[in-house]
Amino acid sequence: MGRFTDLFGMRYKGYAGRILWINLTHEKVRVEDFPEKLAERYLGGSGICARILYDLIKPGIDPLSPENVLMFATGPLTGTLFPQACRYTVAAKSPLTGIWGESHAAGHWAPELKFAGYDAIIFLGRASKPVYLWIDDDEVEIKDAGEIWGRTVLETDDILREEHGNDVKVACIGPAGENLVRYAAIMNDRYRAAARSGIGAVMGSKNLKAIAVRGSRDIEVADPEAYMEHVRRWHRKMLSHPFMPDRAKYGTTNLIELMQKIGRLPTYNLRQGVFDEYYKIGGEIIYRKYLIKPVADFACLQRCGRYTAVYNEPYRCMGGGPEYETLCSLGSRCGISNIEAILYGNWLCNNLGLDSVSAGGTISWAMECYELGLISRDELDGLDLRFGNEEAMIELLIKIAYRRGVGDLLAEGSWRAAKKIGRGTERYVMHVKGQEIASQEPRAQKSMGLAIATAARGADHLYGFPVLDEVGFEKEIRERFGEEYLPEIADRLNPKYKGFMVKECEDYMAVVEAVGVCKYGTQIPPVFYYQDIVDALRVTCGMDVDVRKLKLIGERIVNLNRAFNIREGVSRKDDTLPERLTKVPAPLGPAKGHVVELDQMLDEYYRCRGWDLETGKPTYEKLVSLGLEDVAEDLLRKGLIRKAET
Repeated sequence: MGRFTDLFGMRYKGYAGRILWINLTHEKVRVEDFPEKLAERYLGGSGICARILYDLIKPGIDPLSPENVLMFATGPLTGTLFPQACRYTVAAKSPLTGIWGESHAAGHWAPELKFAGYDAIIFLGRASKPVYLWIDDDEVEIKDAGEIWGRTVLETDDILREEHGNDVKVACIGPAGENLVRYAAIMNDRYRAAARSGIGAVMGSKNLKAIAVRGSRDIEVADPEAYMEHVRRWHRKMLSHPFMPDRAKYGTTNLIELMQKIGRLPTYNLRQGVFDEYYKIGGEIIYRKYLIKPVADFACLQRCGRYTAVYNEPYRCMGGGPEYETLCSLGSRCGISNIEAILYGNWLCNNLGLDSVSAGGTISWAMECYELGLISRDELDGLDLRFGNEEAMIELLIKIAYRRGVGDLLAEGSWRAAKKIGRGTERYVMHVKGQEIASQEPRAQKSMGLAIATAARGADHLYGFPVLDEVGFEKEIRERFGEEYLPEIADRLNPKYKGFMVKECEDYMAVVEAVGVCKYGTQIPPVFYYQDIVDALRVTCGMDVDVRKLKLIGERIVNLNRAFNIREGVSRKDDTLPERLTKVPAPLGPAKGHVVELDQMLDEYYRCRGWDLETGKPTYEKLVSLGLEDVAEDLLRKGLIRKAET
């Protein structure tokens, strides 16, 4: 057990000023101060994860070995009154993709970690038996987890709050993480999921079941009077946006209706972008029949969280969600229109600790292969795994989480499962770099296709999140990118200028995740932009930054993620999409006849990034210009990049 009472000399307010280092192998706990230079160059959150883990994780290691490093990090705005300042990043080498892995979640856990006096936690090694970490301000203890190992997420949360008090905030894994499902999630506050990249499996591989936190410290701000003036301004700005009433009413569930309207609702394993029975699984029916109340995360004005219930058997359940992603992944993607089955599947994923996106992507791939005769019923434990079979989908979620029967194969993810089976099943895997594509049909939005192809953690719509052309935010596009790019950049079916757009969005999203605020409000709806974050860092932290510096930080983080992946063998050949999306025209809906013109957009994207067009790698000179001289030298020594010839 460690007890730490010193508050270190971080000059900037807003930060807790301390980082916890936990060596699970030796059961050692130490605390270090948060270096100011690290804050100035990477802010926090995803930024400091990128920097620290590039240095700590050796290329080529097994992601499920003790050599992997697991890091949780908040941002300088996390736990403050900036709207939706409630998020953390958790990062490691991904067991699903074998490259950079990170995930993010909202809720109350991250602010509580700041209130306890810590900006980040870094886990090294592997515990010899199941443990959990208990943090109570300055008291930090590695405790036996024998009683909670094997328990579900809800059971774990209940037991730990009974043990330590109802005010404790818990982040934990469920059975999926314990069983090393390669797309296991980390759940916090019972229903909030850091789900992508399989980081829950890394936590499970370390025999780490949970992190329970209670904090009582205040977060100091640099200029309290100016801070409160800005808080009021930010709140007025947020609350006056026309998106707000529907956000509280529907959360993200009404995206089902929007995506159907524009032909971007993945259906039948992305064969098409429209679903005839979309109205049975959308926001309106959930609002009318299943919503108990909207739920707000810490400092959230939108209340986009859902608390829902199904009162009928066999799908009786009550809990958080669903989000749009789950409605699509377990719904239209699998050809399922029974909303009660989807809500129950959502509850199962949360309680078992599964990424519902990769789970639905893997199951829908298996469904298509089964219907095509590439996988037999015997190989599926006798399940009639046709599209629309809700009972089979529910049974597979449980099998996957516990690695029972065919669930052991599907727990590897669709990419690995297809490689093991062969027989042409690889053709139907909808993935990028080993991670299943989320609930996005990129033939109906070209910028999203490029963003999914280039994202650092594999198929990922949130890394760049280029949603401004989704429904034509022309005013915001003009303000953010410039008049000269209109009208093409605002047209979701036009590939022109999408390389520039995705590059700009990736850099901005890197900053958003680094400061610890939500993408809802910074990108959709597009309420806040760089200047708002500049103002927030000034009045909260006393940090002297401007828009130019913030853009440089975002670009630095993205290039550092790319450098991590280059060490693992990633190059232009991996920035790709399934042939279904680049060669097979969309068969139905508003995007009918369209494919993703990926190579054209990739060239533009690499040029905007200053990366080599042939290899997709940052040049030595580009890395140096971003202040990443040590990274440039590291890649140069390994023969992965070259200096420009003079």
